[in-house]
Amino acid sequence: MITNAPRALRQPGRAWALLSASIFLATLAAQAVPKAVLDWQPGLAATEPWRWWTALFVHFSPLHLGANLLGLVLVAMLGLSARVPWPVSAAWFAAWPLTHLALLLQPALRHYGGLSGVLHAAVAIVAVHLLAQRAGRWIGAAVLGGLCIKVVSESPWLGPVQHTAGWDIGVAPIAHACGLVVGIACALVAGFLSRTRPDD
Repeated sequence: MITNAPRALRQPGRAWALLSASIFLATLAAQAVPKAVLDWQPGLAATEPWRWWTALFVHFSPLHLGANLLGLVLVAMLGLSARVPWPVSAAWFAAWPLTHLALLLQPALRHYGGLSGVLHAAVAIVAVHLLAQRAGRWIGAAVLGGLCIKVVSESPWLGPVQHTAGWDIGVAPIAHACGLVVGIACALVAGFLSRTRPDD
């Protein structure tokens, strides 16, 4: 069950920190691997399912890599400050491949790589968790509302790739939208399972 975890990971924030650090280190290591082996390609999603996971390791420029790693650090700090429990971290882990799988909704996106979709999922997951806590309800609402406004303002329905001033690569807003929706869904499932699990 999603709520069962080794005792060492049950301390609030610990599993989140471990997952964040693992993604950070794996992303750095993956820069030595040819991008075509790891990136998201809808035509290969069924025959090469590892791409569901490895797409977030792929970055197409130093600016892309640096910005996403900074975003990952901020997401790690968000989860730690919210003291998210194990099921919330498990929700993020589940959202990782599902965010990329959701990109099948935009088959014109022939190649995709980067952390941004999964980071949007992570922020949504923490926000939903905070919404369920009396002390953090307003913070969660503000974070989730701000994230929704950001995603809508990017107009992900306009096409698979958009070119934005300040970026040396094309941006795929559909990945941000998929991360938002998948993150909310995974957070709700994790919350439901946490409430319905039997006592230890």
